[in-house]
Amino acid sequence: MASSTHHPIAARLGDAVKDYGEGDTVVRALDHVSVEFRHGTFTAVMGPSGSGKSTLLHCIAGLDSLTAGEAAIGGTVLGELSDRRLTELRRERIGFVFQAFNLLPTMDARDNILLPLRLAGAHPDAAWMDQVVATLGIGDRLHHRPSELSGGQQQRVAVARALVTRPDVILADEPTGNLDSTSGRELLAFLQEAVRELDQTVVMVTHDPAAATFAQRCVFLADGRIASDLEGPTVDGVLETMRALGEGMTHAERSAPAGGGR
Repeated sequence: MASSTHHPIAARLGDAVKDYGEGDTVVRALDHVSVEFRHGTFTAVMGPSGSGKSTLLHCIAGLDSLTAGEAAIGGTVLGELSDRRLTELRRERIGFVFQAFNLLPTMDARDNILLPLRLAGAHPDAAWMDQVVATLGIGDRLHHRPSELSGGQQQRVAVARALVTRPDVILADEPTGNLDSTSGRELLAFLQEAVRELDQTVVMVTHDPAAATFAQRCVFLADGRIASDLEGPTVDGVLETMRALGEGMTHAERSAPAGGGR
């Protein structure tokens, strides 16, 4: 893959501030954060609990509005959009993958994947759909309902649903949180492949150092600010950075296998 400096910006925050509450009870979740995520790259976002990771993701997605600064998808500044246009942008240009799979139980896998397109009144690109399904290895599961799929298969269907609209960016919030370690590694490998083979852009919040090593870059938050930005993260490098940020690493050390994965 070419250097990320040659890739256009898929999403960014510029001097972003997000406050919750007001007066004496105000909590600053993002404190003048500026960060760019370039097209065709895979970035992990890490940090202690309460550091602003999920807020960063929600503000990039336009699910939460900034107190100050700006969020943009490509060249579109979210704060300049009407509610209707913002809803359309989220549906057409952002793919979401959450810890909960959020599949509709009455629909089979194929209909769950195609749901965003149907909501938008758009027709699927058959060749792209076939490529996504093949990349994720779920071609033989398309006519199964979620209850007939394993957790790993359900999450792959959720990833396919996020990919089917060819979004500018895929935002993943702890996507392996409900998966066993084998299914989690498989899912992360599929996200890697979506970046490498399908030219997608992934920004993933995770607490797991081993998961972060599947990304090309790891951005660390602490107290609502960018504390570190690591290229080519390794488990040891992630643990060292998080120790330096002062986080108690008991859980991370327990969950990180020796050597990690790339």
